[in-house]
Amino acid sequence: MASSATESHIAVIGSLNIDFVTSTPRCPGAGETLTATSLTVTAGGKGGNQATACGRASFTSPTTQDVAVSMIGAVGANDPYYATLLKPALEKSGVSTATIEQSETAQTGSATIIVEEAAGGENRILVVPGANHAGLMKNASAIVRTVQQQEIKAGVVVLQGEIPRKTTLELLEHYNGADGNRDRVHVVFNPAPVYPEGISLAALKNTSVLIMNETEAVQMSRSIAGLPISDSTQPSELDDLQPEQLAPHFHDTANVQVVIITLGAKGVYFSTRNGRTGAVAGVRVAKVVDTTAAGDTFVGYFSTALARFLAKGEPLENFDDEIENAVKQANAAAAKCVAAAGAMQSIPFAYEVK
Repeated sequence: MASSATESHIAVIGSLNIDFVTSTPRCPGAGETLTATSLTVTAGGKGGNQATACGRASFTSPTTQDVAVSMIGAVGANDPYYATLLKPALEKSGVSTATIEQSETAQTGSATIIVEEAAGGENRILVVPGANHAGLMKNASAIVRTVQQQEIKAGVVVLQGEIPRKTTLELLEHYNGADGNRDRVHVVFNPAPVYPEGISLAALKNTSVLIMNETEAVQMSRSIAGLPISDSTQPSELDDLQPEQLAPHFHDTANVQVVIITLGAKGVYFSTRNGRTGAVAGVRVAKVVDTTAAGDTFVGYFSTALARFLAKGEPLENFDDEIENAVKQANAAAAKCVAAAGAMQSIPFAYEVK
């Protein structure tokens, strides 16, 4: 696939994993052994998934890519899974792998994913961080230098929660301009998963876009209020969640410009610092196969829409007029994703999304 020249650039800083996905009629109980349906080994990691989504969202046709995407992450050196799965999956999706560190001291991260067929494709995930928590990924300054040395014009930086908390906080503070640096870019932050210690208000302040699901929204609200984050959010809290009341808290307290709360089958709520709000209905899917990368697909598609807009040279405030369409497109892509199995491979290209 060929790329067209572009001034838009996204740098995704995050995790890269090998996913071991087991599909089963139901999850076994304690001490129980079940015969599962299948085992597949695929490329994944929230960072890799979101980079793939950004790349695929930028292909307006099978041969035209209008946003450049770079992956900043780490894998184990000489890992055959990187050469045969991760790297090809990223590059075929239009993602540059030049800034991926190959660690001599840590293995590639892995995720064991159990997909429960009887529960509509819901998943349970166990993650071994590996290289995602070593070397380059423990050094925010080195990551910033890596971006600068590659001359990446990162109009958008995408961050999640599968790299060390300290690194994430320092990157947020750097790119949000808290330290007075001149490297101000627009951050799309998806706090997934939310660190048990939370995200400090100082780091979150001035974030351009904050994308959360219902559970993460409750946890992040607690975090910036200085309250402890419980390991699990009570169902009653989610039942009572009113996004239109929660979102302004992030605008007013942390000066977050755009707040997006995904609500699963109920759709998506969005709110901007300027007062533009709205809700996009969920997309009906005939058969949900696997929900693994749905949230990452949404983040990637929205980030790409934002990068396209910023390439026009307009201020973020003017994105209010385009935000609803960006949310609709991201929501449609996420819906298409859940109809296929796997993580990266289930993410659609933009020309495949109606």
